[in-house]
Amino acid sequence: MRVIVKEERRHWAVRLVLLVCALQLAVFDVRFSLHSQFTVFNFQSSACKAQYKVDRLITIGRSALYYEDYVLSMQYFNQAIIAKPYLYEPWFFRGVAKYNLDDFAGAEADCSEALHRNPYVVGIYELRGISRIQQKKYKEAISDYTTALKYDPMNRGLWHNRVLCHMRDSDFAVAQSELDTILTRWKRYAPAYMMKADIYMQQQDTTAAIEAIDKSLELDPYDGQAWSARSIISLTRSEWTEAEGYLDKAIHLLPKHAGNYINRALARYNQSKLRGAMADYDKALDLEPNNFLGHYNRGLLRSQVGDDNRAITDFDFVLKIEPDNLMALFNRAVLLDKTGDLKGAIRDYSKVISEYPNFWTGLEFRASCYRRLGMTKQAEKDEFTVYKARLEKHLYGKQPRLNKRQMRKRSDEDPEKYNQLVVEDEQGLEHEYQSDYRGHVQNRKVEMGFLPMFALSLQPMQNELRKNVVADRHIEALNQRLHARTIYINNVLPSQDEEQSKRYFDYIGALGDSISTLRDFQRILDVLLMRAVAYADIENFEGAIEDLSTYLMEDAESLPALWLRAACQSRINEFQAAQGINVTLKNENVLADLNHALAIDPDNACLLYNRGTLYAQKQEYAKAIEDFTRALKGEPSMAEAYFNRGLCALYRQQTEAGIADLSKAGELGIYTAYSIIKKYRK
Repeated sequence: MRVIVKEERRHWAVRLVLLVCALQLAVFDVRFSLHSQFTVFNFQSSACKAQYKVDRLITIGRSALYYEDYVLSMQYFNQAIIAKPYLYEPWFFRGVAKYNLDDFAGAEADCSEALHRNPYVVGIYELRGISRIQQKKYKEAISDYTTALKYDPMNRGLWHNRVLCHMRDSDFAVAQSELDTILTRWKRYAPAYMMKADIYMQQQDTTAAIEAIDKSLELDPYDGQAWSARSIISLTRSEWTEAEGYLDKAIHLLPKHAGNYINRALARYNQSKLRGAMADYDKALDLEPNNFLGHYNRGLLRSQVGDDNRAITDFDFVLKIEPDNLMALFNRAVLLDKTGDLKGAIRDYSKVISEYPNFWTGLEFRASCYRRLGMTKQAEKDEFTVYKARLEKHLYGKQPRLNKRQMRKRSDEDPEKYNQLVVEDEQGLEHEYQSDYRGHVQNRKVEMGFLPMFALSLQPMQNELRKNVVADRHIEALNQRLHARTIYINNVLPSQDEEQSKRYFDYIGALGDSISTLRDFQRILDVLLMRAVAYADIENFEGAIEDLSTYLMEDAESLPALWLRAACQSRINEFQAAQGINVTLKNENVLADLNHALAIDPDNACLLYNRGTLYAQKQEYAKAIEDFTRALKGEPSMAEAYFNRGLCALYRQQTEAGIADLSKAGELGIYTAYSIIKKYRK
């Protein structure tokens, strides 16, 4: 009797497996029609199933957007568009993905398609507007924001962006009028005063600009851009001490902004604070290694203090960026001359003289190089040219030494100013467009986020220091038994390009095909497990959970299946929580799976880490720290456990313990720990 019951249960399990497979194939295998799939299994109407398919694709695509896997997300939206091209959502979300990949023209085109299908969604106009701004299509962007404001007139971000578009289009009168409207509705909106200040500066009314900036700072004294703007006015007035003070505050609030360090270096240089100026240029170039002004001015400063070889390195870099920059070329020639590379100096001098034949300083310097090389004829020719010019009273004066108050604009190509510090032609104020689409589609970014759970993957973990160092005996045993693609342990979602995602879809389709032909029940379960791992890699977490749930109906004690189901549900919960959905009960499901798995293997370091991460996300820091500590007993080199335990300690105001753990995490290869340590040590 027991045998009969077991066989009957197994029979129904097989039917259920095939049923779930059919659902998954309906989503991912375009080679089979929806009608044939659902006629065989006698489900709901084909129209409802088609809608289910598209809704599922859009949901998975949005999840991929949330995890910033934009190429993969587009694959899902492409399938949704093919299935139901008349829906606006897949067009819109594909536009979001393209925008984040800097395909602004593609994002604009997709938004246009979405608006053709639904012209009443404000967010689509907003995205198309910001995409057009990136292409400098300001009039078209203004049109989008104007339409959007008809549907949402109290959307301050739309007003903000439209004003900036008018400013970029030099329509200052309209911009001022709209700023007055903004300040009537939102009296304490500090950025509006900053935009007014920018307009005043472009109209050369610095007094009014200062008043507007001061009003902005009165409303928001923690706006680093406002302090930076105030410093620009002081720099233009040669008020070096005041400018440095304003820039100190700007840098305190915006420590990653290279331009502020460049400007402070200029202010310090003009106060003869050469050491401080050099330090600022170094810091600016740490933040922006390709910054032209940083390299050029640091090269001049190094040459002044006698650091000639490193000055040459800076000008070499400048000339890689701008090979035809004659000022940099002449400065390098002077430095090569001083360091004894006379042929190199002559080469650079000659290029400059060919462009400026009457540049007497260059001729005189080149003649000196020729004489030291014994090339008397060439030296005498250059000297005669200079002598003849003097006789004809074309006055040639000695080039003045580098003067701390002499600067030239970047566009000024007067060769006689070769040794003057460079400033930008226009030091305009910087404004940020109001947009939720760049880099944080669902406002996901947090300053101190816990590292995610370990999951199973078909790709090994990789970072700069280690590859797949996390191991587990259960996964090793599974790989030995399956003799299929290797399953790895990974807590970083593998980023997919178009070709990689296509291979995953093909692999999933092949696994689905094999299920219908296999007769061995255990083999079917193995294929389901492999497909679940593949689904997890392409962020179809719901598909993975369905396969794993089917698997666990037959083998409820499978630790890998419990492990992966918990990790996938955790990913879904994170995404849904960002949408404002209450995931308390779903977190309990994750906890139940992890507890079940730990009952099978109580000392499993990865599972302890995963449960600790869940507790940390629920702000149950004491329980989290206990689990991370147990995990580290079994796996002392698990950097992720140190990192998350360190954050838990910081959130509990245990600063010393937190810094110690983060230091260990950084030592083991998680370099983001150091930025957190720096903040808390301050």
